[in-house]
Amino acid sequence: MSDATSKLGLPFILPAQAQKHVTHNEALQRLDAVVHLALAGEDDSPPETPEDGDCHLVGESPTGLFSGHAGEIAIYQDGLWQFAGPAAGWTAWFGTDAKWRVFDGAAWVTPPVPDEATFASVGINAAADATNRLSVSSPATLLNNAGAGHQLKINKATPGDTASLLFQTGWSGRAEMGLAGTDGFAIKVSPDGASWFEALRVSPSGAVVTPERPLARAARAVGATLIDTPTALGFDTLYTGEGGFFLGAAVAGGGEKLSFPVSGYYAVTLNISATASGPFTVTLQKNASENVVIVRGGATGGDEVTLSSTAIAYFATGDDAQLSFTGAATYNLGYGATEVIAVLT
Repeated sequence: MSDATSKLGLPFILPAQAQKHVTHNEALQRLDAVVHLALAGEDDSPPETPEDGDCHLVGESPTGLFSGHAGEIAIYQDGLWQFAGPAAGWTAWFGTDAKWRVFDGAAWVTPPVPDEATFASVGINAAADATNRLSVSSPATLLNNAGAGHQLKINKATPGDTASLLFQTGWSGRAEMGLAGTDGFAIKVSPDGASWFEALRVSPSGAVVTPERPLARAARAVGATLIDTPTALGFDTLYTGEGGFFLGAAVAGGGEKLSFPVSGYYAVTLNISATASGPFTVTLQKNASENVVIVRGGATGGDEVTLSSTAIAYFATGDDAQLSFTGAATYNLGYGATEVIAVLT
């Protein structure tokens, strides 16, 4: 029979042994050191001023009194260093970095997470709190499939609650997508975290609406007006103005210029209702210089005719549009008659 236990190396009291208390006390000291093991550090050489009961993990290149004990536990008791070789399954608290580790037979490793576990909160390189019970700080987060598809599910209790993804800059909201207060899907954006603009809305029935899409329908006041000399006119009524369209600078012949809110390509339609005895032309001009849409007409035989032309044109933010008239004709101005329609494509 061995004279020590197999796991902790505790010395046995042998038959007819003298001074049995010495062996017993040595076993108690060893138990006191390795049970609930706490390591004060990992060192290649003994610390200069150890205290009784201190335990250190001997490093890979030991010197001095630690020589020949690489990987063992150095225990300081009664002014002497004693050594114990860890066995697979030993656990220890590493005081230097405040972590709990397990010896796997070759190295001290962090215990693995159980296959099934429930936690009140989890922080991965971050601090979780009562609201953000899962908090992750990393360059990326991967959610992979287990052999087929993969779904990320965000569930809310009632239609009036929110189930969404919020994107932030410096902890200030800039974009949100999901079910925000209704069961209709929406995407909205914000320049400052306070003012929000709904860019897209999909109703539960599937209807798609773009509330902030730039869209304008502009005209002069309703009425028949003879224009028989070259004239520049603006608009005085914005029948539809979404996405930031507005009437701005005054035009010499009357009315105001239609100002475009967002850079992009626009589908622009110019509708003309007129009576004429000869040729006439109406042009929608960008910035009073570039022709965008042109409508040409001729003698109408005394009847009012409606002419229309559409073009795709690029407008930058702040560009404007006005009408230029040449020839002679009597125009029916107003909604559904002589008007301009513009929409961001």
